Amino acid sequence: MASIQERKSKDGKVSYRAQVRLMGHPPQSATFDRKTDAKRWISETEGAIREGRYFKTNESRKHTLGEMCDKYAQLVLPARGASMQRSQKQQLEWWKSRLGKYTLAEVTPALIGEQRDYLAQYGPSNALGTPDKRPSPATVVRYLAALSVAFTHATNEWGWIESSPMAKVKKPKEPKGRIRYLSEEECAALLDSCRRSEHRYLIRSFCLQSQPVRDMAKSCPCNGRTSTFAGSGPFYSTQRTGIHVLYSYLLN
Repeated sequence: MASIQERKSKDGKVSYRAQVRLMGHPPQSATFDRKTDAKRWISETEGAIREGRYFKTNESRKHTLGEMCDKYAQLVLPARGASMQRSQKQQLEWWKSRLGKYTLAEVTPALIGEQRDYLAQYGPSNALGTPDKRPSPATVVRYLAALSVAFTHATNEWGWIESSPMAKVKKPKEPKGRIRYLSEEECAALLDSCRRSEHRYLIRSFCLQSQPVRDMAKSCPCNGRTSTFAGSGPFYSTQRTGIHVLYSYLLN
């Protein structure tokens, strides 16, 4: 059931108070200067309530991003490890300083993307917006992840927002990490430990440069063929970006 009441103030100004009442839901009301706006609001509100969209949207206008970060820090972070507590608290404080006054309804992927680019260019500790030591892509990803998990709780558990805007925010690409290659002595020690293991089907997996492979194997396993590795059992080699990943099975 919906109704519109015409009201007139002391100075003669006319306004229209629209109210929507649906069974099983609290009444909702809003005031407009034009009657056509009141009718439009009634139609949109009734449809949103029936579809279960209205109250989440309404909640997102009541809570700010700063409130979301504070609630996450108070309720969720204490259950995390000490290291994660320190890092995520610092990351969320940065987001609060940049977007804390915005309501959740106002926080869009484009707005978050602007702050992501600012973070990537100036870093989290540069409040003046002057070029400083740029953070790595991994750092930017961690800051985005902290905000994303807070939005996840606001969406799924607190009902403050219908969907997280983070799903549409692109993360910077992280470079591949440094590869630690085993030395020939380490390879020999690893093989010896595997041979002495009691596990029947132990898989030995390690990364080697091609030169140690040529030195220690009867043939260089660069083409994905089975070969014999320095008196051990058979192994299979695959090559990805110059790295030989060897899978060796102990059959004894």
